[in-house]
Amino acid sequence: MTPSTTPGQLERDFRTAQLHGRWLSDEELAALDEEQRQRIQDQDHRNQVRLRLIVLTGVSLLIPPLWPLAIGLTLYLLFPSTTRRLGLAAGLVLVAAAIGSAGLLAILTIWLLSLLF
Repeated sequence: MTPSTTPGQLERDFRTAQLHGRWLSDEELAALDEEQRQRIQDQDHRNQVRLRLIVLTGVSLLIPPLWPLAIGLTLYLLFPSTTRRLGLAAGLVLVAAAIGSAGLLAILTIWLLSLLF
């Protein structure tokens, strides 16, 4: 046992070895530690974003013209993946409708101009 190795560290290394079925090298242990640190950092970031959305939803509830925004944020907070998919589908429908109406307006304009001349 080296002076820098603590009993807690040895127990953690032993549990990791049991989980993986072998003793891991120092590089593999460092990689696992880095993955764990990154996971914790990602979770903290998601929690911060969620807290900001909750605060924004609360503020939106206090101002009546922003109630549709509050409804959208509430749906996003409750069902994030479903709301994201529905938002994407709605966006695609709006783009298709805009392109279709622009084309229809162009055809209507050409037809009206042909009536004048």
